[in-house]
Amino acid sequence: MTDPCPRASANCVKPAGSPPSPSDWDTGIIKSPIDPATPNFCKSQKKWSQPAATWTAGQSVTVQFLQNPAAHSGGHAQFSLSYDGGKTFVVVYQVLKYFFFKGPAKYNNNPEVLSYTFTLPKDLPSSDSAVFSWSWVNASGNREFYQNCADVVIKGTGSKSYTGKKMVIANINGYPTIPEMVDDYTKGIDLYNNADSVTVTGSGSSSSSGGNNAPKKDSDNIPSTTAAAPAPTETKAAPAAGNNSGGCTHGAMNCASGSSGYEVCVWGTKTPMPCAPGTTCKANGADSILCA
Repeated sequence: MTDPCPRASANCVKPAGSPPSPSDWDTGIIKSPIDPATPNFCKSQKKWSQPAATWTAGQSVTVQFLQNPAAHSGGHAQFSLSYDGGKTFVVVYQVLKYFFFKGPAKYNNNPEVLSYTFTLPKDLPSSDSAVFSWSWVNASGNREFYQNCADVVIKGTGSKSYTGKKMVIANINGYPTIPEMVDDYTKGIDLYNNADSVTVTGSGSSSSSGGNNAPKKDSDNIPSTTAAAPAPTETKAAPAAGNNSGGCTHGAMNCASGSSGYEVCVWGTKTPMPCAPGTTCKANGADSILCA
């Protein structure tokens, strides 16, 4: 995520008053998944001293992403807000199945969509210290959970609380695992449909209740997108993420021996990924590979 500028990111224009030293920025791991064994949600607990954005309840907002991310064939993503410093997140918008794409994208790492525009719920309460979250469960590759967070101001229109679905966490130790979904993009959607409801307030308090017994409001019907369109076949090689542990650089990609597929480096381990039946992997310029 590049806009609003997330905590620790070196990949966007910093808000005024942000940490002045590059040592406070994370030039690689901001693009990597949350460590499943020792999760540091939001990637950083250090907030910017000034907000990255000021939004008004009910307004349309646009969230933008870095060029050429490793798109992992799409997957399920949510945009959420926290009013208690990042402990509890309530969902305000979600894109299920094909995040980064317009439709099914079997073993495709080259994104089609790099910005999403949606309308904030009109009954969000005000807060000078809200935390905005983008979270994503990838469709292909190692089972991972990605999250970036940005510090934002929310100007409400009078509501003291907001009730919506609680943000889904998956593929982290102690949480459910969502399997690869390129053969069936509905995998894991039950976790999103059956998520508990949570009520957040401008004062920072929150309360959660089970999905079947939760209070019902219009905000429980989370706007979501599952657009369909043909998927391209080119796979962009991911830029190195700055972690060279093990035998390869995290995020690096190359065609596998025999060209029946390709390999993606995940935390120092090469993970094999097959090409579609009837295709082989080949180089396509200096920074991409192609299954054709």
